[in-house]
Amino acid sequence: MPDRLPPLTALRAFESAARHMSFARAAEELHVTPAALSFQIKSLEEHLGQPLFIRLNRAVALTEAGKTLAPGSTDGFQSLAAAWRATQRLQDNSTLTVTAGPALTAKWLAPRLFEFARQHPEIELRFSASLQTVDLARDNIDVAIRFGEGNDDGLYAVPVRKEWMTPVMTPEMAEQFPTPQSLTKAPLLFDDSVSFLDPPCDWPAWFRAAGVDFHPERGSHFSNADHAIDAAVAGVGAVLGRRSMIIGDLLNGSLVAPFKIAVETNARFRFLCLTGAETRPQIAAFRDWFLAEIDKTAHISDEFEIIPVEDIPPT
Repeated sequence: MPDRLPPLTALRAFESAARHMSFARAAEELHVTPAALSFQIKSLEEHLGQPLFIRLNRAVALTEAGKTLAPGSTDGFQSLAAAWRATQRLQDNSTLTVTAGPALTAKWLAPRLFEFARQHPEIELRFSASLQTVDLARDNIDVAIRFGEGNDDGLYAVPVRKEWMTPVMTPEMAEQFPTPQSLTKAPLLFDDSVSFLDPPCDWPAWFRAAGVDFHPERGSHFSNADHAIDAAVAGVGAVLGRRSMIIGDLLNGSLVAPFKIAVETNARFRFLCLTGAETRPQIAAFRDWFLAEIDKTAHISDEFEIIPVEDIPPT
């Protein structure tokens, strides 16, 4: 049995037919005739010395050899395609594709993008607002901005300031609930997007930090941070808001943070890209702008007593 690999065109024909389980659909995908595709697969079977497909009247099925070869061939072509796209991107200094969570995109990035566009008119910025895990080498994404305590091994990662959380509400609601103790009577909103944090940074943790023994159990829950904050802006209740998500509403006065006590999480945002890609002009420009924008509002933290969550006494 020869050890050398068969022709790439034959492997490509097999991979497509195995994925579609149809010679006709594979031929259509590869823009060849069904006869040409069948010839390529037949030559691959001859090279291997055994059949890869069972030909039925109106369908095909994989033999044991075909089932063994199919997963690896699909993975191989996907890796090859990803490597080709990544190599092509090295020549492109004019477009930048960024993914970030929907809440950060809505509450922090979108209001500031005009300034980046003004500073860098030569860069076409494309955004994907998603929390879906991406493979930066495969998914045509240049930069990911992610929140948490993630493992960033193998990536260029720039961690930014840790997040802190404090109650925010409308100015009118703040007049009704002037103390942490009185806040126990207020309608409270819950941002469930941070429920993964350990130790928890939630209402009970904040109340303990404020010296109040209170464990709220009722209130409106939101899966997205921006929705919880928008509800607070509308006067629905008070929300334990993350610094990055509330900073704009604090600065424009639609929300206030009346209690200068904040709980600091162990999680933070990270700027991520492939190792080596940080030197590409558009990625370096976006990184520098992103960090500079964060620094512009760093003084807000000076107004608070920021208590690390691990320093808060347990219940």
